[in-house]
Amino acid sequence: MKEGKIIPRVVKVLVNTGVSEDQHQDQALTSMGKQLAIITGQKPMVRRAKKSIAEFKIRAGDPIGLTVTLRNRRMYQFLDKLINLVLPQIKDFQGLQPTGFDGRGNFTLGLKEQIVFPELSYDTIDKIRGLEITLVTSATNDQEGRRLLELLGIPFVKPGGRHGQEK
Repeated sequence: MKEGKIIPRVVKVLVNTGVSEDQHQDQALTSMGKQLAIITGQKPMVRRAKKSIAEFKIRAGDPIGLTVTLRNRRMYQFLDKLINLVLPQIKDFQGLQPTGFDGRGNFTLGLKEQIVFPELSYDTIDKIRGLEITLVTSATNDQEGRRLLELLGIPFVKPGGRHGQEK
């Protein structure tokens, strides 16, 4: 290893969800906020619209989603749960596509439903909502980021395999 080279690490994990209801927006935010708090062990922050978008009936300042930033112990606990419990539970899961990298070593994956987390009971869910999980690393490029996440146990689709190409 070259002298002065820094080994990449996971800096933080961001868990985001959009909440847009025609009616009962406050109730939906409260419900999803409780679910995110159970999943992550941390209270989510409400994200507000930065500008108005008439087509989506959104005004600047309207609450449109929730986000949680995990660091240190909670981050590693969440990653452990994601890798060992959540991803294997997903139906027909063959691995994550490496297309979720942003060019700087950070990786984003999407889950179609929050019910895959073992802490949530199906009876307490008012509506199925998706989650976006971003793993922010100190890697300088996608190759370093992918190698780091592979060593942590993130299951990527094997190149050239049957599921190696997107449909």
